Amino acid sequence: MDVTIIGTGNMARGIGSRVIAGGHGLTVVGKDAEKAEAVVSDIGGGTATTGDPIEGDVVVLAVYYPDARSIVEQHGDQLAGKVVVDITNPVNETFDDLVVPADSSATAELAALAPDARFVKAFNTTFATTLREGEVSGQQLDVLIAGDDEQAKGSVADVARDGGLNPIDAGPQKRARELEALGLLHMGLQGTLGTGFSSAVKIVA
Repeated sequence: MDVTIIGTGNMARGIGSRVIAGGHGLTVVGKDAEKAEAVVSDIGGGTATTGDPIEGDVVVLAVYYPDARSIVEQHGDQLAGKVVVDITNPVNETFDDLVVPADSSATAELAALAPDARFVKAFNTTFATTLREGEVSGQQLDVLIAGDDEQAKGSVADVARDGGLNPIDAGPQKRARELEALGLLHMGLQGTLGTGFSSAVKIVA
């Protein structure tokens, strides 16, 4: 499978490392060529690019929510038919609330901008540092996945599983709201736990 990650930050590195570990093709798209090249060099694989077209079977929006909106608004036509992974937690500037409507989610808002894309919520409850290793304290990372397109969710689950992670189907797209609330909670707990964004949300059964 060919995966395109838009973004050059820590989450691009974290998810990219799992894509490479799983043996999938990877393209990193960034505004700055040197930053995109740095991601590829850092994770030991993939191709870096700065421009159109946006290719790949799966496109990961590894950017903050406002930037994700801009990307979808600008490239919505190129995303038509593609599996688009929204990893965002749409938090406010004080990191104590979500900025999307109470009956919506970042995923729903982005999907409305590009209705022909196949949106999936995933990776918003996993931190970048933990993704680089794929585990925390010997425990495999869980990747909670929500979306209305079962085939699209399956593709994302395959990427996660092949990269050594544990994908969990969290239900339809409307569950993205709860996943974003969980992401916000997990971020907020870092001060209490003192774990420096190296903890994980784990389902134990």
